[in-house]
Amino acid sequence: MWEAIVLTVAATSGNSIGKVLQKKGTVGLPPLALNLKVMRAYALSKTWVAGFCIDILGALLMLRAVSQAPVSVIQPVSGCGLAVLSMFSHFYLKETMNPLDWLGIAMAGVGTIGVGIIGEEQETSTISFLHLAWLIISIIFLFGLLNGWLSLRRRKRRAQELTQTEVVEEIIAGLEAGILFGLAAAISRMGFLLSEQGFSKMSIPVGIAISICCSGSGFFYQTKGLKHGRAIVVSTCAAVSSIVTGVVVGMFALGEMLPVAPFSRILLVLGWSLIIIGVVVLMSSHRLTLLLPRSFRRPMHGKLNVHKTSNLPRPGSSRLWESSPSTFISMSPMHLHPQASPGKVKT
Repeated sequence: MWEAIVLTVAATSGNSIGKVLQKKGTVGLPPLALNLKVMRAYALSKTWVAGFCIDILGALLMLRAVSQAPVSVIQPVSGCGLAVLSMFSHFYLKETMNPLDWLGIAMAGVGTIGVGIIGEEQETSTISFLHLAWLIISIIFLFGLLNGWLSLRRRKRRAQELTQTEVVEEIIAGLEAGILFGLAAAISRMGFLLSEQGFSKMSIPVGIAISICCSGSGFFYQTKGLKHGRAIVVSTCAAVSSIVTGVVVGMFALGEMLPVAPFSRILLVLGWSLIIIGVVVLMSSHRLTLLLPRSFRRPMHGKLNVHKTSNLPRPGSSRLWESSPSTFISMSPMHLHPQASPGKVKT
């Protein structure tokens, strides 16, 4: 179990750090295209190549992790990649962190340790295909409701001649992306479970292929939300819904059972909660700081100004690449634009 948890943290950290290095490496380079001159320029960028390799390594480590542990453990722990990225940005990119950033890191770390300890007691039974079918039907129905609601809100906004995106639209985009990211992890895990339970060995590559499709679709919804809405709302909703989806699918369809002892169950839920709250605090620490009384804000005033002038995304700010820690493929190099502002994607 602990090996899988360490692999998960390493994998999500690699995904996040790799994408930051890729973003940094694109400075001064043209948009990536199937052009020999352009591709040669990227290949000669040591920073970009290092980021790409780290990102791919993270994807491979994540596949290894989901083959060893329940997705209800792996998916919540994947949120700790943001905590590692925050420390990487602080020590390597020299970005200043405020106390709320450190609080978010501590909460995510403690939650991960708790999930790891209690996760040892979790047992996995056989996959329930009936429950899986109900889940798929429910998710399709949920997506239909969300997209219908989204269409109504947009139609109403156009009728009122409003140009600014509503918060509801941002939340829906994040939820849809997160659900798909959570499904990606669960389906990949299901492929390994089917193989272990005597089904064809082809279950593994088929599961990984479907997982990649889910991740790609989630990336599309997230990019679409980031294009028109605030990245902080879209990214936070995607991160939280990804964790919740992984836990629900793991428990309901993949036969991942809660510990028998009531105290262990409480600790496991507490660990999940700490990770989710820690992720939310990390991604919105700047906004949360502005809600504090002025006496608390004054010591952080200088730090906040440093954040605003940073060339790269700061820990706790809106970043596309950290909000999908379970993504098994690296799609960002094809979409990053060197002239784009931090946290935005050229579509």
